Amino acid sequence: MKKFTRSRTVLLAAGASALAGAAVAAVAARRARSTVVRTKDVAPHALLSTPTLEAEEIEVRTDDGARLRVLAYGDPDAQLLVFSHGWTCSGMYWTPQINAFADRYRVVVYDQRGHGASEVGTRRLGPDVLAEDLSAVLDAVVPAGRKAVLAGHSMGGMSIIAWAERFPEQVSQKVAGVLLASTGMDNLVADTALLALPERFPRVPVKAARPLLGATVPFYDSKLTTRALKYVALSPSATDAEVDFCQKIVLGCPPRTRGGWGVALSTLDIHEGLGNLDVPTTVLVGSADRLTPPVHARRLAAGLEQAGNLERLVVLDASAT
Repeated sequence: MKKFTRSRTVLLAAGASALAGAAVAAVAARRARSTVVRTKDVAPHALLSTPTLEAEEIEVRTDDGARLRVLAYGDPDAQLLVFSHGWTCSGMYWTPQINAFADRYRVVVYDQRGHGASEVGTRRLGPDVLAEDLSAVLDAVVPAGRKAVLAGHSMGGMSIIAWAERFPEQVSQKVAGVLLASTGMDNLVADTALLALPERFPRVPVKAARPLLGATVPFYDSKLTTRALKYVALSPSATDAEVDFCQKIVLGCPPRTRGGWGVALSTLDIHEGLGNLDVPTTVLVGSADRLTPPVHARRLAAGLEQAGNLERLVVLDASAT
């Protein structure tokens, strides 16, 4: 494991985005030698507010003609941070990072195919699509001779690994460092902690769980949905404001997009991409993560360390939050 150094305090906690923010702050600060934001430096939940900086919208077209919505905030000449969001979310998942970093960095977020304002296109959904869409985004936002710090959460982290597997020559050309937050590379259904339901319920068989990921039943705003989302996707200590922030984004995901990508992710295997991530890569997970529990992070870290690319494995203890 490579030695990890930081300049000053490197922590950002902002609800559902807290984990990803903390580690990408560490990577960015290590390279830019700059102070970053701590939650005690801002008013409660201030980072969840709609960004005040005006976004530059960059239209990206994929090979099959799908339009991907890409938003860029901040000085075009500043250190570039590119964020890739997870399943059922959108680029606005990264609102806390936009608010925290865009005054000093060039912050780029994009809506994954079928999410937010991005079109779903005509291709069969799978890791190759994740890889090629991310490649198209990087082509559009990373100027020649520049490099970005690349951060991915959940399916966004899988996009990065798939991209490294599909385009190994682009990794060191376009990226200075990577954050993989709450993500995995294979066995996503078998290793999810959601199969072990609380209390006295039996463990859900993998064969039964896969169709659930592909379900296209609409989700509605209700107390039951809120409780389920907090249990499935958030920390037990998440506040009402943080749960509400996340729920609005998840409820905005079209059911067919949720189901289509759920099916694609249920059989994902992109482990070969780890060997191609030949830049310092940080792996981050929370100890209470149920969708992508620490077993995934440890497997990622082991593969990266074997390849000589692991910067650090960070497991945030839920009991300490």
